Amino acid sequence: MSYVYLELDVSINPIEPWRSIMIAHMGELSFESFLNTKKGFKAYIPDSNFSKDELERLSLFKKKNVSIIWTSKKILPQNWNTSWEKNLNPIRVTDKCVVRADFHPPQKVKYDLIITPEMSFGTGHHQTTQLMMLFILKMNCVGKKILDMGTGTGILSILAEKKGATLVHAFDKDPWSLKNAAKNIKRNNCKVINAELGDFVPSKGIYDVILANINLNILKDQIPYYSKIVTTGGVLLMSGFYETDLFKLIEFSKGFGFKFIRKFKKDDWLATEFIKK
Repeated sequence: MSYVYLELDVSINPIEPWRSIMIAHMGELSFESFLNTKKGFKAYIPDSNFSKDELERLSLFKKKNVSIIWTSKKILPQNWNTSWEKNLNPIRVTDKCVVRADFHPPQKVKYDLIITPEMSFGTGHHQTTQLMMLFILKMNCVGKKILDMGTGTGILSILAEKKGATLVHAFDKDPWSLKNAAKNIKRNNCKVINAELGDFVPSKGIYDVILANINLNILKDQIPYYSKIVTTGGVLLMSGFYETDLFKLIEFSKGFGFKFIRKFKKDDWLATEFIKK
């Protein structure tokens, strides 16, 4: 099954800090990916998941001195790459890592990741994806078994394998995303990534590292399960939430044996590292 998506073109004035705040709120409404524009941003959501009423109930629409105007159009699956290519440029995450599509020329860096989007989240352009990649780049992945929840394009799994992971288990609930991830895995000549369809946490297996770039509500639903399948001393990397949510996430995670270690921040988005005690 291939989803028909909606592209929302959102103009917001003044842009900062309201663009980041609006994106954070829309991330809680099943919007899967975002692209910044000069006047605001574009947001993408499966057409069947969109609710105009839910969107316009967001508090920013009622805030004085903030103007928000949005329009929408449907994007059929075959038009997805055309839509993205108009806005897509290679992303330099660090001096060692670049994310590019297959229609961009190769980059002379240690980690040259080829990620071509086909209606799935994780091109490297969103702040949370970049923050998760920074954690992976700083991590010793050699010999590690890694779980990637909500893999999207497969970008985090691919980087983890290139950093030396011996097994990467990637899940996504969207069949279209999983199909795209499989293509990107092949494009990057990856051999140890096992990508599966599902929005559940596997009940078997023990992992050294869990990657979860989703949203706050799903993270809180799944943290109890993460605690059962990560090794003692294992790492849980989480992103997809706003800085104001950090304290309650730390307190919630404590109850399941996770100790907060550090955070990375970009435009008010956070990625966090926890260790299983």
